Order: sequence, then C-alpha cells, then structure tokens
Amino acid sequence: MHERELAKQIIDRLPGYKVSNLLLFLQGMQFDDEIEDDLYCEKLVDDYLNDPDPEKHEGIRIEELAEREGIVL
Repeated sequence: MHERELAKQIIDRLPGYKVSNLLLFLQGMQFDDEIEDDLYCEKLVDDYLNDPDPEKHEGIRIEELAEREGIVL
C-alpha cells in the first residue's frame, strides 16, 4: 500500500490541469487491459474454431473428467 499512498501524495501536489491529463492516462491504462483481455478471448475462440480435431465438439461428464484427473468428487 506504500506505493499507492505515495501516488496519492504526488497527485495532491499536482495542479488541476495536470490531474486532468493524469486521469486520461490512467483511463487509457485501464482501457488497454480490457483490450488485451478481449484479444486473448478472441484468440481462444479462433483457435477453437480453426482446430481441425473432429472430436472438438464432443463433451464428457464431469465425473469422467474428475476420474481422469485423479480428483475425488
């Protein structure tokens, strides 16, 4: 939490016009994370759709998966 407190102290000393710029920057950082998440999910879908495995649509019961992985339900 020390870094967060230090950041707050720095922000408190900034003039208003710089705080506005800082907000834009912080919102951009948050937006970048959302874009990265979306791109990752999009890649997972593309990988699945382009997978030539004919059995990719087949499912198994949760009990079978647990047994295969050595998990006791």
